[in-house]
Amino acid sequence: MLCGLLLSGVASAQHHKHHHSSDDDSAVYLVALEDGGGNSVAEIVEVNYIAARGARDDFEATRRYGAKQVPNPQFIFSTHDNRFSLGIGGFVNLRTSYDFKGAVNNIDFVPYDIAVGGNPLSRQRVMMDASTSRLFTKAVINSSRLGQVVAFVDMDFRGGAEFSYTPRLRTAYVTMLGFTAGRDYTTFCDLEACPITVDFQGPNAYNQSYATLLRYEHSFFSKRLKVGIAAEFPTVSGTYGESFQPISQRVPDIPMYVQYRWGKSGRNHLRVSAVLRNLYLHNASTGNNTSLFAWGVQLSGHMEPIRELTLYFNATYGKGISNYIQDLNGSGLDFTPNPENPQQIQTLPMWGWQAAAQWNIFPDRMFISAGYSMVRVNQENGYYSSDQYKRGDYLFANAFYQLTDNCRVALEYLHGSRKDMSDAKGTANRLSVMVQYNF
Repeated sequence: MLCGLLLSGVASAQHHKHHHSSDDDSAVYLVALEDGGGNSVAEIVEVNYIAARGARDDFEATRRYGAKQVPNPQFIFSTHDNRFSLGIGGFVNLRTSYDFKGAVNNIDFVPYDIAVGGNPLSRQRVMMDASTSRLFTKAVINSSRLGQVVAFVDMDFRGGAEFSYTPRLRTAYVTMLGFTAGRDYTTFCDLEACPITVDFQGPNAYNQSYATLLRYEHSFFSKRLKVGIAAEFPTVSGTYGESFQPISQRVPDIPMYVQYRWGKSGRNHLRVSAVLRNLYLHNASTGNNTSLFAWGVQLSGHMEPIRELTLYFNATYGKGISNYIQDLNGSGLDFTPNPENPQQIQTLPMWGWQAAAQWNIFPDRMFISAGYSMVRVNQENGYYSSDQYKRGDYLFANAFYQLTDNCRVALEYLHGSRKDMSDAKGTANRLSVMVQYNF
């Protein structure tokens, strides 16, 4: 009997490349192997190799691609029959940034937080940040009753004030039989529609917020067509004024989508998404509770017309959906009192779009990319206050280089602006360098 741990692979990092080949070299440790009662050494080695290959294939088949997703783990522990595999991994990420000709009052480049009016206290800023370094663990269970079950947990150090390095649970979910339960990215988010940026938040019109959710997804036609729908815990950010007060929410948000893939290995896709919301609040003037209907729609996609070129885009429109547009998250713009009658409350129309192109100079080794993103909040019966956010712009250009399989470096320039309802405007610029090492 062979007991303990047997090394069956050589560790190597995964390139951050969409639809990477499943032929990775993660180190697989097979637990509690048995020699099968007199099998030859060659037969045992062959069985072990097949088991290790099966564990790698399970992790690749369940791997997520897109914005801020992790590579396959460097180390995988698996039973000899592949019934259970556990992977552990992470990376260290350091970004050094310098803001000039206008600074952003945020560790990330968020146009909403750009100072308006040329405040001399916010012209320059230097930062060094490692809080987006990541730790994760992933388990794949091949169950005879439930099919393939995936459990995933990851964390970074963005849980407190800036530079506090407080641990934060990013996601914690389990998937089986088409269902996902736990904390995950909102279903309204198209993970593969966002370009890769040094800036942690990315384009201001994109959406990558987290939600506690129960989601169901199903694929048709050889996985070319996919649909999904979810119930998600609502996050409301409104301006209540003197006549209204916040109360607990009573109805979950309902996001849904339809997605179609085409091309080699499904590298291209288009997705149409929608979200329905009921926003509850208390009317202090009447003593009654009331609700507002909010909704949003989105078109997003990812295309690779040739091997060297990758395109990303999304466009969103809706009313009362500030939680689903990054620049407006937590802004208090889901609703405001009616400027013409403060005894009434109203949702605000808002929209945004982003588009970016990535040129793969040396595929899997070096690429450059650039893109533009814009968010706009429209007036409804006028505007609530002159300093209310009206528009934000986000422009980026960067270059990434893979020094080794595990180490990546990058350089990025960002320009952003914010305009208020009064047309007062502020701008900011940021130059960033990044180094990331996977382990």
